[in-house]
Amino acid sequence: MANKEKLFTEFTAPTTQEWLDKIEVDLKGADFQKRLVWRTNEGFNVQPFYRREDLANLKTPDALPGEFPFVRGNKKDSNVWYVRQNIEVTDAKEANKKALDILNKGIDSLGFKLKGDMVSKETVETLLDGIYCDCIEINFATCPRHSVELAEILVTYFTEKGYDKAKVVGSIEFDPMAKMVMKGKDVTPVLVNGPKLVETLKEYPNFRCIAVSSDALNNAGAYIVQELGYALAWGNEYLQQLTDAGVDVDLAAKSIKFNMGVSENYFMEIAKFRAARLLWAQIVKQYVDDETQRHRDTEDYDCAKMCINATTSTYNQTLFDSYVNLLRSQTEAMSAALGSVHSMVVTPFDAPYKESGDRSQESGDFSERIARNQQLIIKEESHFDRIVDPGAGSYYIEHLTDALAQEAWKIFLKVEEEGGFLAAVKAGTIQDDINATNVKRHGDAAKRKEFLLGTNQFPNFTEKSEGKRAKVCACGCGNAEEATFKAINSTRLAADFEDLRIHTEETKVPTAFMLTIGNLAMRQARAQFSCNFLACAGYKVIDNLGFKTVEEGVDAALEAKADIVVICSSDDEYAEYAIPAFKYLNGRAMFVVAGAPACMEDLKAAGIENYIHVKCLGI
Repeated sequence: MANKEKLFTEFTAPTTQEWLDKIEVDLKGADFQKRLVWRTNEGFNVQPFYRREDLANLKTPDALPGEFPFVRGNKKDSNVWYVRQNIEVTDAKEANKKALDILNKGIDSLGFKLKGDMVSKETVETLLDGIYCDCIEINFATCPRHSVELAEILVTYFTEKGYDKAKVVGSIEFDPMAKMVMKGKDVTPVLVNGPKLVETLKEYPNFRCIAVSSDALNNAGAYIVQELGYALAWGNEYLQQLTDAGVDVDLAAKSIKFNMGVSENYFMEIAKFRAARLLWAQIVKQYVDDETQRHRDTEDYDCAKMCINATTSTYNQTLFDSYVNLLRSQTEAMSAALGSVHSMVVTPFDAPYKESGDRSQESGDFSERIARNQQLIIKEESHFDRIVDPGAGSYYIEHLTDALAQEAWKIFLKVEEEGGFLAAVKAGTIQDDINATNVKRHGDAAKRKEFLLGTNQFPNFTEKSEGKRAKVCACGCGNAEEATFKAINSTRLAADFEDLRIHTEETKVPTAFMLTIGNLAMRQARAQFSCNFLACAGYKVIDNLGFKTVEEGVDAALEAKADIVVICSSDDEYAEYAIPAFKYLNGRAMFVVAGAPACMEDLKAAGIENYIHVKCLGI
């Protein structure tokens, strides 16, 4: 121990200014702010390094697990979460058979999604036959109009089975406002069922019945701070409605469950869940403090624990090169686990598409098994369930937690100034905000400001769709309300590229030939960029090692029956090679220059009109 102490005293920690001075030397005069400071989409800057002094004014590092404001999670002794899989119920008996099967394969949380006209005592008994509801988590999603009926059936069923009410864990996902914000349908009359639902299930302390489905915003392209801010306003709207209807604040808060999405931004998603619990606890605290003097005296804020079910995003999933979706969902699952969520659903990698006809049962079983195993690997092999909030104390994560909380709170306050979440939905401001973000992100993907591996960057040159087509979402509610408000346009980020590639397949697949010549490094770099650029549209690309003359390259291109000839060289050499190559080709194929050389105006004057470079749209 003495040696360890001596070791520490021998070294002087460099100051922040010393780090900055060293970075300035390494940058060789480049602008520090432009080169190393990241301006996030969430509205704040991220520095290239953080030190203890950066956290001096933050309160989050002092928080303890399981204690208000629960930034470090709701548990004190572990980070265990429920491994959940959802089942679409079309036949109750078959759904039960599937549920029993996956319960033996690592699942300990089931989510049954059934249409409203299927809700009955017989359906529930069939679905839950052989399932011990006091040993696993059980969740239901159905038409909000039938939620109270379903709750009454479940209470009767649980009573007949003799379950300990405290051991029944699960939810009914009653969320009429989800349909309002996503589809623009006016279902405000259904909101009155919320208090009835809570009253029906009040004796089941761990069975929640009011849902906040902000994962729908995530899947529509919302930035992290948008999902977080609107989720808080969404939850607050339900909390206000319940307490206004006379529901005790403790019961009301403990009835609300948050279904949140998880995007690919690894560290920021960890911070999002930490910030979400922090802010929700503060919101609930205000209701508790206003309710009774008892709570102000005892500071009993157990009801302020935020219950989060996380689902990996579909927004960044792709139809082409779909196995890359496994990489995305795996890091997303890790973020959710390290963010200490209550339960998690990993979306199967083939969720965005179906093959010609119906997706085969074998294909569905395989992708669902992989999705389950993605959680089991980090839980059983990497032991993510052992340590509570392992990100705590990380200067970077603590900074992100605080920054996200501040920016999300601004959104929350803005919604409250507009009259609350419901009023903002009716006015369409939330839908406009999310739709604008979706449009921006699609534009950024087209310009490669936002990368999708395998789609707008490094696509599989030879892959074909082979009958895969994007799924079309359909509401299973059975009620066809007219759209009264604005709706959110939920379109996956890769959809534009996929449509282009499929259109190319269905018409004619052009062949693009790389005429590489001159400087070795530049021609290889530009050929690779051009191949990626054109393959994103499904074009066949032919790369080459290099040609001695432009005539040799053009002849090889024509022999390969190329529709497009892309000359790849250095800026300086384009003045020498581009015009002779263009003239020799003589209109027998489209001629393209890879890059934006200084001599572009001269090339355009010679009739060369097509260029590929980083500022070009990819679609």
